[in-house]
Amino acid sequence: MSSSCLSCVLLVMASSLAQIPPRDSLPRSCRCLALDCPCSHSGLSSVPSVPAQTRTLDLDYNQITEIQRQDLGSLWELRVLTIHANRLTRIDPRAFSGLWNLKELDLSQNLLSALDHHWFNRLGALEILKLHRNPYKTACVWTSRRIDTGHSEWLSPSCLTSLSVPGCRYDSGALAQIWPLDHVTLSLRSPFALNQTLASALLHDVSDPQTHLTLENLNLSSNRSVLPLREAAQRRVRSAPLSAPLCLLLCLCSSVSAPLCLLPSAPLWEKARWTDHMSLDEVFVKDIVLLNNFEFTAFLSLSFLLQFPRKISLINTKVFVMPCPTSVLLKNLEFFDLSENLLTDMTLTETLCAGAGVLKGLRVLNISANAIKSLSLISRMVTRLTKLTHLDISRNSLTFMPQSCPWPQSLRFLNMSRTKFTSATSCLPPTLQVLDLSYNDLERLLVVLPALRELHLSGNKLLTLPPGWLFPNLQTLTVQMNTLNVFTHSDLVSFPRLQNFQAGLNKFSCSCDFVPFFQSLSDGEINITLTDGIHNYFCDSPLHLQGAPLSLVRRSFSECRHVLLVSICCGLVLVFLTCLGVVLWKVHAFWYLEMIFVWLRAKQKRRKRERKRREDGDTEDRPLVTFDAFVSYSERDSAWVDNYLLPELEQTGLCLHRRDFLPGRWIMDNIVIAIESSRRTLFVLSHNFVRSDWCKYELDFTHFQCLEGNCREDAAILVLLEPLHHDDVPKRFCRLRRLLTSTTYLQWPQDPDLRGQFWTSLRQALSPDQDQD
Repeated sequence: MSSSCLSCVLLVMASSLAQIPPRDSLPRSCRCLALDCPCSHSGLSSVPSVPAQTRTLDLDYNQITEIQRQDLGSLWELRVLTIHANRLTRIDPRAFSGLWNLKELDLSQNLLSALDHHWFNRLGALEILKLHRNPYKTACVWTSRRIDTGHSEWLSPSCLTSLSVPGCRYDSGALAQIWPLDHVTLSLRSPFALNQTLASALLHDVSDPQTHLTLENLNLSSNRSVLPLREAAQRRVRSAPLSAPLCLLLCLCSSVSAPLCLLPSAPLWEKARWTDHMSLDEVFVKDIVLLNNFEFTAFLSLSFLLQFPRKISLINTKVFVMPCPTSVLLKNLEFFDLSENLLTDMTLTETLCAGAGVLKGLRVLNISANAIKSLSLISRMVTRLTKLTHLDISRNSLTFMPQSCPWPQSLRFLNMSRTKFTSATSCLPPTLQVLDLSYNDLERLLVVLPALRELHLSGNKLLTLPPGWLFPNLQTLTVQMNTLNVFTHSDLVSFPRLQNFQAGLNKFSCSCDFVPFFQSLSDGEINITLTDGIHNYFCDSPLHLQGAPLSLVRRSFSECRHVLLVSICCGLVLVFLTCLGVVLWKVHAFWYLEMIFVWLRAKQKRRKRERKRREDGDTEDRPLVTFDAFVSYSERDSAWVDNYLLPELEQTGLCLHRRDFLPGRWIMDNIVIAIESSRRTLFVLSHNFVRSDWCKYELDFTHFQCLEGNCREDAAILVLLEPLHHDDVPKRFCRLRRLLTSTTYLQWPQDPDLRGQFWTSLRQALSPDQDQD
């Protein structure tokens, strides 16, 4: 039996043919490797000769135009045959009759203009068949499954993908010879509208109780146009979704007193069971365009047919209300999806009969993406639905969550994502096992949910993880895309049963504590799995690690313990400075530094005086030396100076501090000026001298005067009033100790008879004539 048609389409998938180079003299053989013959891209114009034991024959991307009966007749062991992207226009009806063991056949992207059921009669082991991208009116890939009486599993041609060409003809039974298919998609707009015989023949051949049948792009504009659906009903198809827009008005009249009028342009798909009386088990309507007030008519008309549906989905159908009388008729409804519609608080109240609980068997309710604003209203409307387990109210503008709400005790799954909540309260039902609060504006969650197993908090503003003691049975926690900086081991172990954790795409601070903890977590050292993968975790700070994958970050000891290192360094520096200070104090370095400072300051003042004198016009030359000797002695030895030294040497011109120092002048300046104005310095040495700091200044200043080249080597004359050994002089008088060992000194004799010789020697040392020598 055959039927002609103006146009028929089996799963529309139009695509261009592969560009194949022009034919020329091409080889007819290829090289095989063991049981496989990879002959693609070999420029073949016909099926080559291959060994009879070949299991796989790949002839893709050649220029084969025809398959004759004898080409494959001897390949009884062949399992896979692919002839993709060739120029096939003709296949002998018995070309595949000897391929009893063939499991996969690919004839896609060729020039076949028709399907012949004789090709598949003998392919008892066929699992995968690809026929798409051919210029006939079918082009699709399908997947099917059949279980025979012996309970062995057969995978027959899985997915039929085809295309459309005007003016095709269909031979009845062409597809009936193929094993029952699991999924079949038909696009039969014109046959349903103009050639119902053709549409009936197609549906008759592909319909089976095990087949999931999808009808696309239908044009059901009259009672006659729905007649082909009887074929599916007679074959007791269990699942027949109607997908893509339905044209005009769908009116199904089948053993029903009033016609069923579905909404205009309404696609109906997902599972739908067609029986003799066309009663549906599940209805799925999506993306409809409603005209006038057709919603009420549609739903009231549906009630005649849908008195016993278990599942209804009306997605993006512009529906804003379902009358309460219609809801009352849906006695066995278990699944109700009204997402992406125009429901408001008022129309939801009408749809759910003001919370009367008329949908007694309802288990799943989805009213997401509507215009509902009151969470308390939703809770009141569903509180008497005693079997309700799943509730989806996401993508509504709820914003406010009251402190308490009535909920059915059966509620286990609640989706409140993208509802603009800024806080969560005890309104959340304590019986929940799965709660989705993703993509709100929550900063914290402090609600006790003892039965909760899954908590989804992605896309909020959480700074820290919620306390684990609030969720003693929680097993899955997602907190992606929040404002978390870190989470610690104690945060995770506070959840007693946590197994799966997702926290990627947060702005983590890669601190020295967090990085090793995260790496131990990703390495499985902690019995919690990062189900979103370590590739979603990046550093946001410090700045030099910004954007770096957290799993690859390694913090050095110096980075992680810089406070300790600074403390150690500071301690070492302090110890070093302390030791250095002790050493410098031992060697009187501070005293020397002070003395050098005093000397430099005195020299600077002298230069200023000289500069001022020249600026005042005083150009008279003044003698640099006015004294024969500056006497440096301890104040405790002043009696010897007054009683012995001055009477004997006063006429030589001695400079004494208590007599010749200028009052009001800094004492250091007086010392420096006295030394500079004297030819020599007479040091009266005693134990009192070495105990005096002023004497030490005078001794060193004399040394500095000599370093500047303003004195002779014998500028210092030493007079010992009492025996003074080298070791008796403190170490800080290092210059005096050196002078005692390297310079001739005069010692004050205790015998009066020897004192004359002492004075004679001292006068001679202080004599100006000594300078000339």
